[in-house]
Amino acid sequence: MSKKAIILLSGGLDSITVLAVAKQQGLDCYALSFDYGQRHHAEIKAASEIAQTYQVKEHKVVKLGLDAIGGSALTDEKIQVPDKPQDGIPVTYVPARNTIFLAFALGWAEVLKIRDIFIGVNAVDYSGYPDCRPEFIKAFQQLANLATKAGAEGEHFAIHTPLIALSKADIIKLGVKLGVNYAPTVSCYSADDQGRACRVCDACRLRMQGFLESGVRDPTRYQ
Repeated sequence: MSKKAIILLSGGLDSITVLAVAKQQGLDCYALSFDYGQRHHAEIKAASEIAQTYQVKEHKVVKLGLDAIGGSALTDEKIQVPDKPQDGIPVTYVPARNTIFLAFALGWAEVLKIRDIFIGVNAVDYSGYPDCRPEFIKAFQQLANLATKAGAEGEHFAIHTPLIALSKADIIKLGVKLGVNYAPTVSCYSADDQGRACRVCDACRLRMQGFLESGVRDPTRYQ
């Protein structure tokens, strides 16, 4: 592994844990966040605060217009964020989001001559999103090494997913061991302007259950 890494930093519980893992490994971290047309910007504010706390080398916020295509409760005001669990892939799935995010991270990595990208996807306590599966990560890593000048010249990109096989409770326990303060993080799909969580969306339910099962006090600010 190189001494530098790009961290996809959403401002949520998982991404701050991934950043802490990368820092614990002694990596110089470059954080990448996205203003992609989501319902609120509280998570971007949280990401900026986290990036400052962890003294990343650079924090870049890329503006994307995924709300232009809609198709998700997170990017289309006409689609309501559900307050009960759904069967199958929920309406909070944002079409191709992780593919797009990783593609931007890959481009920046090539510019910075970085070969390691960290993302906080999780295949255990997650909401059924297809782009959080190990199969997707493996396929994207193959794409990264086929689609780039660096890959064609024999360099190797690695997509790191240190949380992919952990429960939400185990993620929280890992973060606490690494000294993570979860208070400034925002996971809620319907957070208000102050970043206060709704308690009822999928993200809030998984987060609350994770703190409960981990035995760690929940520092989340609720509406």
